[in-house]
Amino acid sequence: MQQFNSHSKKSHKTRIVTNVLTAALKLWLKTQVSQVSELEVEIRASDRQLLSGCIPWVSVFASHAVYRGLHLTQIQLVAENIRINIGSVLKGQPLRLLETVPVVGELIQSQEDLNASVSSTLLSTGLYEVLVELLPEHYLKSKSITWKKIDLNQSQAKLFAILADEGEPTHLDISMSPELLSTQELKLSSIQVKSHTGVLVEDTNKQLYFNLGSDVDIQELTLIPGKLVCRGRINVNP
Repeated sequence: MQQFNSHSKKSHKTRIVTNVLTAALKLWLKTQVSQVSELEVEIRASDRQLLSGCIPWVSVFASHAVYRGLHLTQIQLVAENIRINIGSVLKGQPLRLLETVPVVGELIQSQEDLNASVSSTLLSTGLYEVLVELLPEHYLKSKSITWKKIDLNQSQAKLFAILADEGEPTHLDISMSPELLSTQELKLSSIQVKSHTGVLVEDTNKQLYFNLGSDVDIQELTLIPGKLVCRGRINVNP
């Protein structure tokens, strides 16, 4: 009986620590996003690991989250060997990462959520960098750009934008096919740029290359009608 009680108390202690860490991790995740509809966190660890500040395995599922203006339809993440400030967390203080955490996961973004993201700094800056590579510098000079929407077809994206200056606005229709060349390099091909006055760029041989950075390791980037699917790894820095 004494052995059973000892085991029961140990399990209860573990559940308390796990519950505290799960709540702290959820709270930390919510501080990273401005909005989230559903958030589930699962922690797998022994009490010794948790009390040493190491979380060996964590799974996170979120739906309809907004991160820095990006609307994410669904995201499933798994991280291992996370080092955190466990002493401070158990005292009720915010969770903090002590080391960079490699996170493996899958992101699904619907066309509707992608279009809700076009005004975000992250997406609009990336799209503008693409436009700079496509059009002559003088064509964009002193003009503001407003991204209107993105249509996702099979392996092809179509972007619609308006260039405005003191004169008549220019409506742009841009189509391209994105393809991963490696886990950190993206290629754009089959590029065409039209305006309401005619074709600005049409070169089936033209290709653009973009380095995605050392913090990502993308395994899959798939466009299907109305949806974008991305799978891979990204580093989450403290």
